Amino acid sequence: MPADQTPDIDERLEAKILELLDKRAPTSTICPSDAARAVGDDDWRGLMDASRSAAARLVARGEVEITQGGEPVDLAAARGPIRIRRLRP
Repeated sequence: MPADQTPDIDERLEAKILELLDKRAPTSTICPSDAARAVGDDDWRGLMDASRSAAARLVARGEVEITQGGEPVDLAAARGPIRIRRLRP
C-alpha cells in the first residue's frame, strides 16, 4: 500500500461504490474508476487497484457483483474493464 494510502481510503472507496450505486437504477452498473475519481479527484488513477479491491470486499460481503459484458464474473479471473452492480437475487 502506498504511504499516502491509508485503510481509511479503503473504507471511503467501499462507501463511495455503494453510494454511487444507490444513486442509480437497481439494474445500473458503475466502473471502479467512478469511485476512484470521486474519492481521489485528480489523483484517481493511483486508486484504481484500491477501488477494484474495495469492490472485491463488497462482493465477499454479498453486497455487489462484478460483471463483464453484463454477466457476473469472478474478479480474480476478470481481465480488462469490469463493472460493479448491486447483487441480483
